[in-house]
Amino acid sequence: MRQYQVQLLERMQAARTNSGARVNQLGVLIGAERFLLDLTQAGEIVPVPPVTVVPLTQPWYLGLANIRGNLVGLIDFARFQGGSETVAGPDSRIVTLATHLGFNCGLLVARVYGLRHAGDMEVTGDRLRDTDANEWIPLDLAALVTDARFLHVGF
Repeated sequence: MRQYQVQLLERMQAARTNSGARVNQLGVLIGAERFLLDLTQAGEIVPVPPVTVVPLTQPWYLGLANIRGNLVGLIDFARFQGGSETVAGPDSRIVTLATHLGFNCGLLVARVYGLRHAGDMEVTGDRLRDTDANEWIPLDLAALVTDARFLHVGF
């Protein structure tokens, strides 16, 4: 597992510095939907750490966790969008937001699919379809951190 994470990190770093025409994104499963995260907006991918629940917060705000010495707010994005609660399983991970977004938070994802090339996908409305007919939703994390509802985790 550790070797897989190291290889994925190396591929992500290579993709960030790639000046080619292909657009590399991180494919993740959140709830029942597949999402694409821009690599420049995603930070680390870590196993789900112990979470400290914060009282009087929205149900989608899972609480706080210590990730490499940083206090990070954890979000159940599926629930934020009105879906059902994401249950953390063995394939679940936390994808933190890139530091330049100015937000110490991470999204609970049910599974990380790895790098995807959006340039190879067919555009169908606001979604993308890969060669295996899987639909992907681009998720703009920079826009998410400006969403007023996302910014108000308290009741």
